[in-house]
Amino acid sequence: MKALLLAAGVGSRLRPVTDTVPKCMVTIDDRPMLDIWLDALDRAGVDEVLVNLHHLPDVVRGHVAGRTSPPSVRTTFEPELLGSAGTLRANRDWLDREEMFLACYADNLTDFDLKDLIGAHQAHGGVATLTVFHSANPSAGGVLELDPDGTVTGFTEKPAVPVSDLVNAGMYAFSPSVLDEIDGAPPLDIGYHLLPRLVGRARAVPVEGFFRDIGTHDACRQAREEWPARALR
Repeated sequence: MKALLLAAGVGSRLRPVTDTVPKCMVTIDDRPMLDIWLDALDRAGVDEVLVNLHHLPDVVRGHVAGRTSPPSVRTTFEPELLGSAGTLRANRDWLDREEMFLACYADNLTDFDLKDLIGAHQAHGGVATLTVFHSANPSAGGVLELDPDGTVTGFTEKPAVPVSDLVNAGMYAFSPSVLDEIDGAPPLDIGYHLLPRLVGRARAVPVEGFFRDIGTHDACRQAREEWPARALR
């Protein structure tokens, strides 16, 4: 199985830390977020991971080159940011022959078992399976509506007036057929340009346990305080 780890963001909200450290290399419990994610993907049975890069790419390349544990990792550099959906489309040749693939944002910290996402996607056989969580600030994310079976019946990215507190957690299982839904000039975003097209066809699974976006200084500090008790070793 293959996975894309979306890690090209500049991390402007974490400056000055990210002036010299890419966001995916920010450490939690003395480990880079990148390694936390690669280990989680390995536990889920992922064999190959593609990490997209933009900001300070050589830092990430050097770290990946020094890894000796699975999964196999390759990187792709984006001189201009393609956006999350643009990255999926740009790497279509790498994904097209897969039965399914994963895509995850590298700046989310979670102990969610990705095998649950894979199993749910295989069980319903649809084009996409999303992960969702209850957010204290739903307007900051993609807000979903679900029917009793977990089918996505509504999706709005960063709504001013959210209809619920159920928010996209940024971990996806996709059929390669979703790549046909992505069109237009980059940057193209999964939340704005892909997920609205999958309403009625995508399913969702809840994230139980720990989940935090480490994209701000406060969130990163809280994650560092809370993670050691939750970390999987």
